[in-house]
Amino acid sequence: MRSRQTLTATMALGGLVVGYAVVAAPSPAEAHGAFTYPASRTYACYEDAIAGGSGGALQPINDACADALDEGGEYAFWNWFGNLIGDSDGRHREFVADGELCGPTEQFSAFNAARTDWPSTPLRPNTTVEFHHNAWAPHPGTFYTYVTVDDWDPSAPLNWDDLELIDEVVDPPLRSGGVAGAEYYWDVDLPDREGRHVVYSVWERSDSPEAFYNCSDVVFE
Repeated sequence: MRSRQTLTATMALGGLVVGYAVVAAPSPAEAHGAFTYPASRTYACYEDAIAGGSGGALQPINDACADALDEGGEYAFWNWFGNLIGDSDGRHREFVADGELCGPTEQFSAFNAARTDWPSTPLRPNTTVEFHHNAWAPHPGTFYTYVTVDDWDPSAPLNWDDLELIDEVVDPPLRSGGVAGAEYYWDVDLPDREGRHVVYSVWERSDSPEAFYNCSDVVFE
């Protein structure tokens, strides 16, 4: 398990190649963002794949990330910030099916795999933590942050009923200099949890019907 410091250092290194990644990727998404702390599943796997490769090539070290690359290809890695549905218009449960929350479109569907070896971020329960959400392309809107319930089984598909809403913030502050560029940041009060869980985020734009959906794998310890 990587510490926050180690994960942050790895992300900072990966941030140096983000610009190259977007150029190298075929048909990149038009942007937008995902959690870098706690790292979204797509961002964590992108970092893992860059760390394992050379010259900008993707070579995941983590088994779950390697399987996601084999199944879904490179698109979701280079475009880790573009896990979105363009016309959900606030109807998230209608557009995102149970079992498909981490990858609601075909390009990201490999990240729905129910397994316990995705890269994870350690968190302390019952604390207040500053979350960081990359703003590859800033948009006004609301961020909804959920965490899986006490009895959630990480080896089972993630469903909407497995989630508890723990935070809602409208247009949080934005700053430059994050590990992957500009980022939104705000404090989140973490609940009492133990072991492996998922922090789930929905970023709902107020200037568009578009929304972003991301899973962050965490371990409460």
